[in-house]
This record gives sequence, structure tokens and C-alpha cells, in this order.
Amino acid sequence: MPLTEQISQQLKEAMKARDEVRLRTLRSIRAEILKKEKEGKGAVTDDDVVTAIGRLVKQRKESIEQFEQAGRQDLVDIEQAELEILSEYLPEALSEAEIDRVIEEVFAQVAPSGAGDIGKVMGPLMGRLKKTGKSFDGGAVNARVREKLSA
Repeated sequence: MPLTEQISQQLKEAMKARDEVRLRTLRSIRAEILKKEKEGKGAVTDDDVVTAIGRLVKQRKESIEQFEQAGRQDLVDIEQAELEILSEYLPEALSEAEIDRVIEEVFAQVAPSGAGDIGKVMGPLMGRLKKTGKSFDGGAVNARVREKLSA
């Protein structure tokens, strides 16, 4: 079953169960899917949905960080609950070892000479990581590459 149909089905189930947190979270996913559909670039694929959910996860993480700094534990709890629900729809995450292995492969292929070559490395690296079909944090990957280039 395509991810869009699965989300629609679970949205109905959340309505019937009166699960407000799950309902709110699934509605935010559905809103992202509808936005993608209205762009008019054809049917929304599972990859599009996973990318949209990844954006929502990033937003929740940023919100949690800001709410923690502001001392709003009540809002942190809400965002954390939504984050857990969103994470259910993401594919398995790449391990640190897998990411490091791909970074090493790209470095061997590109042979960067310094920090100025980050663009040469990141393009092929992100392409390879996306082909794995697993989720990863692009910001963390970028930080690793910058660290390795500066060493």
C-alpha cells in the first residue's frame, strides 16, 4: 500500500479513536502531501512523502530545542509526541558506520584538497546516501565532511 493511502487510512482510524496528537500529526503530513500534489509535478511518490516527513521531523526538532531554551516543557512534550509519530513513517536510519563508509568512498573518488572542496564532496555524497533508501541527517553529514576536510 502506498504511503499516502496508509496515512489516509490511519488518519481515519485516529479520528475514530479520538487520538488528538496522532490526528494532528497525520493532518500535518496530509497537508504536506496536498501541497506537493498542488505543485502539479505528477503523482506524489513515497519518496516525496518521506522527504516531506523529514522536513516535519526537522521542524519538530528545532521547535523542541527552542521550547527547551524558553523553559516550556509543556510544549516540548507535545512536539516530542508528534516527533515520535512522525518517526514511525521514516525508513530505517543509516548507522554512523555506514555514513562514514560512504564518506570514505566519496573522498577516495573525489580526492578533495581542502575545505574549499566541500561542494565537490557533498553532491556525490548526498546522491549516494539517498540511493540507500534509508534516512539520514544531512546537517550531521555536512558537519562530518567539514570536520574531515579541515583535518
